[in-house]
Amino acid sequence: MTPDVTPAALLFDMDGTLIDSMPLHDRSWAVWHAELGLPFDDAGFFAATAGRTNLEILRDLFPTRETEELERLAERKEAIYREIAVRELELIAGTRAVLAQARERGLKLAICTAAPPANIALACERFGLGELVDTVTSPADGLRGKPHPDIFLEAARRLGVEPARCLVFEDAPLGIEAARRGGMAAVALTTTLPADAFAGFPNVVATIADFTDYSLPHSLPNSLDPETSHA
Repeated sequence: MTPDVTPAALLFDMDGTLIDSMPLHDRSWAVWHAELGLPFDDAGFFAATAGRTNLEILRDLFPTRETEELERLAERKEAIYREIAVRELELIAGTRAVLAQARERGLKLAICTAAPPANIALACERFGLGELVDTVTSPADGLRGKPHPDIFLEAARRLGVEPARCLVFEDAPLGIEAARRGGMAAVALTTTLPADAFAGFPNVVATIADFTDYSLPHSLPNSLDPETSHA
C-alpha cells in the first residue's frame, strides 16, 4: 500500500470556491444570452462550462466566428458580471478562517482560476485575496482552462511543491477533473451543485457546503496517477 503524504499546498479555485460569485455569473450569462436573443439553460450551462475560459465556451457556441468577435462577446459578458459584482460580491462562508488555518500550518497557497484578469483584480481589491496567497494562475498566463490540469500544475511548480502534496478546492466537476489529471486530491464544495455531481471522482477526499468549521486534513492519499500528457 502506498503511504499517505503530508499536504504542503492548497490550490483554490476562485469563483464559487473562495468567492460567492456563481449566482452573479449566472445572472450575467442570462442577461448576455437575452441581449443576443439566445435561449439559456442555467443548470446545463454551468455543468458544461464552469472552469473553462470564455473563449473556449464561445468557440463551442459560435464555431464559425472570428476570435476578435468572440473576445468582444466575452468582454461584454464579464462587464455585465463586474457591474453586479462590484456591489454584491461576497466571500464563501469561512474563507478567511480556512486561509488563516492554512498559514498557521505553514502551507503554501494559490488561487487557480479561469477568470479573466479584471475579475481577479476585482476580487483581490474587494477582499485582499492577493495578499493572502502566494501566487495566482489563470489562462492569462498562457495556460489552458479546466479540465486541463495546466493551471494547477503551474501553481504547484511556482510553489515548489509536488502535485501529490497539493490539495485542490473546487466547486465544479471540470475543476475536480483537472485536479485528477494533475494527480491531485480535491475537496468539492457544493456551493453550486449537489454532492452527487462529484460522486464519480476518485480524487475527491471530502465534500463540504462551505468552509465553516472545516478542518484541513493532515494527510492525503498518494495513490493518484497524474496524466503526464496534460490531456
